[in-house]
Amino acid sequence: MSSKHDPYPKIILSGTDPDLPDDFTNGFEKYSDFRDMARGGKAQLQTCWDHIMGRTVAIKTLLPRFADDEKERRRFLREARVTAQLQHPNTVPVYEIGRDQQDQLYFAMKRVAGEDLYEVLKRLQAGDEATQREYTVDMLLDVLIQVGQALAYAHRHGVIHRDVKPENIWVGNFGEVLLLDWGVAKVWGTADDFEDEAPDGSLLQVSDQQLETLTRQGQRPGTPLYMSPEQVLGHKYIDERTDVFSIGVVLYELLTLKEPFKGRNIRETFDRIIGMPPTPPTKVAPDRNIPEDVEQAVLKAIAKKPGYRHQSITEFSNALKDCRAA
Repeated sequence: MSSKHDPYPKIILSGTDPDLPDDFTNGFEKYSDFRDMARGGKAQLQTCWDHIMGRTVAIKTLLPRFADDEKERRRFLREARVTAQLQHPNTVPVYEIGRDQQDQLYFAMKRVAGEDLYEVLKRLQAGDEATQREYTVDMLLDVLIQVGQALAYAHRHGVIHRDVKPENIWVGNFGEVLLLDWGVAKVWGTADDFEDEAPDGSLLQVSDQQLETLTRQGQRPGTPLYMSPEQVLGHKYIDERTDVFSIGVVLYELLTLKEPFKGRNIRETFDRIIGMPPTPPTKVAPDRNIPEDVEQAVLKAIAKKPGYRHQSITEFSNALKDCRAA
């Protein structure tokens, strides 16, 4: 049992998922000068001015159509609270959770200038020379080592991220690297309660909408490309090695500029994740000068069976550090 004085207390559902009291308020009127940053399918992100603290902050708000959706409210609150409770240099500080003037859930956090790693990846794929000079193999390894530090800290607290992908890795203008979006995190002692499972527990029985082609111009399915075999198969009790697999896929893509398991649709992608051996990065991108020890670290991370991977994110990060030191 964790105590209040444990430096690495386990994060549990009773501390992440409860809804806010009906009469809760914390003075949303202190925020003004809102500017849009991004809008997703379920939430919007804005910057605004905090008159009390005298600083610009970022505000993430659940969209009105999900106000009565219990699952989405729970996911939103879990993201806010897990992020707040994981106080680490590679996570975003969360300042408060509340309701805005339209009674919509929001949380306020540090505003960090920069871009997500997917934007970097797109420029690398486009052959942008300035990006290629900046994001050398050594730099990419450094970014993922920092992501690994955030994951190691989370794992020590009993949290599995489950959604590691370039879109959720933020690179700041001053070298900050932040791991974002803990909304589907698995916390201590829980099953995969956010997965849309088929009756047999598998994710392979996907809908017609999910079978939409992955090869359209500009389309990117995101999460399915980085899921571990155990996630695809619907295993209830995954561990930190699923995050090892996902970050390994991210590194493979950064090195080769190609996704290792991408199929024509999500079903084929899932089949490849489960059963297709990945092509070694040096064969996919011989012109990228990928070091052999980096290739070996990546291939071990994305092994099909968890027992054949790095057994912790720290082990994976140490392997990358050894590659940098070589």
